[in-house]
Amino acid sequence: MDICVTSLLRDKGFKVTPQRLAIYSALAATKSHPSAEMIYNDLQPLYPTMSLATVYKTIEILKELSLVQVLNVGEDSFRYDADTTNHPHVRCMTCGRVDDLYGVDSSDFVGQVAAQTEYALQGQQFYFYGVCPACQGKAAAVS
Repeated sequence: MDICVTSLLRDKGFKVTPQRLAIYSALAATKSHPSAEMIYNDLQPLYPTMSLATVYKTIEILKELSLVQVLNVGEDSFRYDADTTNHPHVRCMTCGRVDDLYGVDSSDFVGQVAAQTEYALQGQQFYFYGVCPACQGKAAAVS
């Protein structure tokens, strides 16, 4: 995986640094959809000289290379996903957890939007909001 990222970075004229590889690896290894701050906090002990600005800049580069997608799930900061396939996400309004949704066919809806607006659609993102099973269980236990 890092070999592919290394090649892509070099081919596009970006420096290959241990921090950039670590940031991508951290994103690729998780399904938690971390924010830049979360990535920074996780990697800071391993890379004490790395700044939050490095994380943001690297994420922008990875986005440009189509290696990550940016999620705006209604929080103060963006979340990031190394799974760049077209899939919706659901966020818990209690704990902030963000999960992937697979097997949800939105092609009819996207087709209706294209037909109604006459836009040449270039992409879409779907977000759903609710309360995750863990938080539902906690709420039921308190009641």
